[in-house]
Amino acid sequence: MIELGGVGQVFEGRGGRVQALDDIDLHVRENEFVTLIGRSGCGKSTLLRLIAGLLPPTYGAVTVAGEPVTGPRRDVSFMFQRPALLPWRSVLSNVMLPVEISGGDSGRKEYRDRAHELLELVGLSGFERRLPHELSGGMQQRVSLCRSLIRRPQVMLMDEPFSALDALTRTEMSDELQRIQMELATTIVFVTHSIEEAVLLADRVVVLTPRPGRLREIVEIDIPRPRSLGTNAHLTEVAEISGRLHGLLAEKTHPADAPEANR
Repeated sequence: MIELGGVGQVFEGRGGRVQALDDIDLHVRENEFVTLIGRSGCGKSTLLRLIAGLLPPTYGAVTVAGEPVTGPRRDVSFMFQRPALLPWRSVLSNVMLPVEISGGDSGRKEYRDRAHELLELVGLSGFERRLPHELSGGMQQRVSLCRSLIRRPQVMLMDEPFSALDALTRTEMSDELQRIQMELATTIVFVTHSIEEAVLLADRVVVLTPRPGRLREIVEIDIPRPRSLGTNAHLTEVAEISGRLHGLLAEKTHPADAPEANR
């Protein structure tokens, strides 16, 4: 579904040249859930923007569904750290926003029906007319998730979407996301600073080196779904894999000396 071949990103600024990413070769399979982890500044968010077509790579190639990425795509959605809901619009109107922006009037009833289905899916049926300030942080993020799904994207890109939530709500949202991904069979690339969250959600965890970001290692997560830290078996397995990933991130390996990643 997603392919990056020899991708690198260089930013030029007043302070000089900054190499954010270098020589990224990564394939993400259809309906796969991939999480990206690494130290701050290693290029995780930049990688998402390249896939989304919000930023052209300095070198290398990015494709989605076999087509070169040359700009934003209607079949790729992007979910940010904050819900970014428009405060004067109702829950339903916020979910419908991408349809309005893209001029999807012809299928408006279809999309409105889908919006109601999505809100029911995330437990927000009955809140359609509420304004964002009337919702908790977790509820707002659920609205943002519905908005990301309204156009049935083939790919969802998620940049630390649960980082601002309290621990309990974050766990609930992780459970919710797993359930939705299994039901809707969407390909997801998810950035997080939480190693445990990365392991809990992913089919594969991609570890990036410190800047410039290169592939340090790709770890397969072979834990049956659905997963929950409330299950002792899952808690043990997640803890074991997380310990290994903590060790990888703690290593002082220079990016240029990083071993060949397991692709």
